[in-house]
Amino acid sequence: MDKKKLSASQSETLMGILRTRFEKNANRHKGLKWSDIQAKLEDNPEKLWSLDEMEETGGEPDVVGFDKKTGEYIFYDCAPESPKGRRSICYDPQALESRKEHKPKDSAIAMADAMGIEILTEEQYRELQKLGEFDLKTSSWVKTPTEIRKRGGALFCDRRYDTVFLYHNGAESYYAARGFRGCLKV
Repeated sequence: MDKKKLSASQSETLMGILRTRFEKNANRHKGLKWSDIQAKLEDNPEKLWSLDEMEETGGEPDVVGFDKKTGEYIFYDCAPESPKGRRSICYDPQALESRKEHKPKDSAIAMADAMGIEILTEEQYRELQKLGEFDLKTSSWVKTPTEIRKRGGALFCDRRYDTVFLYHNGAESYYAARGFRGCLKV
């Protein structure tokens, strides 16, 4: 399989966007240096491609941490609301296939896989909410435990009343205000 790669000008443009966002939101990544992150991205062009996919779909990816065990920087979608280019989708390909009519265009799991990212877990979603207020008007699918998914359900989260809520729905459901947020480790 060919690695997905941006052109030099696309890479330069995206690096500028990421650097500006990194500098503007220093509270999300205290103690981390942009030069280290940039070097990691330059060594991993397929990850830069995934970040571009996150950006193009409205995710506004930013660094939210560093995993000391793996030496990886962690990016989450930090757009104020669930990314616009990833809304009105059901949870996974099985849910999409189960719909007989009025099928959504895609599923959260399939889109994340195609983008080379992971959908946020509930724990990651709650970590993100400690960095700001997200999904005040929208909601985001989160990784659903196998036991719940086997029974036809899927989980999503949002923030209302200054509280993060976890809910369930049928995995085949989709709403104009529900999308998903992703995670990428570089």
